Amino acid sequence: MVRTQIQLSERTATRLKALAAKRGVSMAELVRESVEQYLVRTSHPSSDERQLRAIAVAGRFRADEVDLAERHDQYLAEDQAE
Repeated sequence: MVRTQIQLSERTATRLKALAAKRGVSMAELVRESVEQYLVRTSHPSSDERQLRAIAVAGRFRADEVDLAERHDQYLAEDQAE
């Protein structure tokens, strides 16, 4: 691990300290978790990750294409090619 310092407002530090106590972890652990979650959310997923996400949501939404069930692989391939 790399040691670093950050500055927080009094309000943020108080809220962070309370949440850490409630969860039974250190403030540093909450900061690490938060930064990691932020980086995951804002990073660009790899082609494999996009494919896994697409598979995970398959069938959960309505589509205008009437042949989606038969041609889903083709639609997915076309989307990934873009």
